Amino acid sequence: MVIGGIAVIAHGVQRMTTDIDVVIQGDAVSVHSLIEVLRQHHIVPRIDDAEAFAATNLVLLTRHRPTEVDLDLSFGWTVFEHEALAARSSTRYGEVAAPMAGVEELLVFKAMAGRPRDIEDAVTLLTLYPRIDLSAVRARIATLAELAEAPELLMGFERIVRAGARPAKHASPAKPPAQRARPGAKLQTTRTAPRPAHPRAASGPRKKRKRAPR
Repeated sequence: MVIGGIAVIAHGVQRMTTDIDVVIQGDAVSVHSLIEVLRQHHIVPRIDDAEAFAATNLVLLTRHRPTEVDLDLSFGWTVFEHEALAARSSTRYGEVAAPMAGVEELLVFKAMAGRPRDIEDAVTLLTLYPRIDLSAVRARIATLAELAEAPELLMGFERIVRAGARPAKHASPAKPPAQRARPGAKLQTTRTAPRPAHPRAASGPRKKRKRAPR
């Protein structure tokens, strides 16, 4: 199922993404067979020894050759990931329908990743979906944090909840499901980043200094 930026966009979050993240059931596939199937769709490993890397890190790093879009496939082995896969739903994204993670499951994935972009996504999701079952999300994160021996993950989620309770300036109101998916405006296929603005641009043109009379 699709997770990451594409999934949060499909659920109404206004943001950009340049890659696709998915999770697959780890005990249902072999890495070697998966690579061979992906090649048939012009999706190839983007690093050397991708199969060995996937076996060690539980993620297969690939790229779609025609578009140069990166596709990261995570192998899900935990009970939570199996439950999330079972609860996935087919969601329209432009002209296609794809199996997407639900909002509650996305919040768990985002809280576990804990990067600034993930935290911002989680806060926006909480703003757009204030009636989700926070106790269920909290219980799942607590279980995963205990397995990972990382109690700070649960504390990080509580900070996300507090931030989501405040009015978010960057949050946009949720659109009707039929209008949420706009991949043409959200998915970039180029890998070039925009050039940063010159430091002076933020403060406007410099004023000329007047010379003191001699």
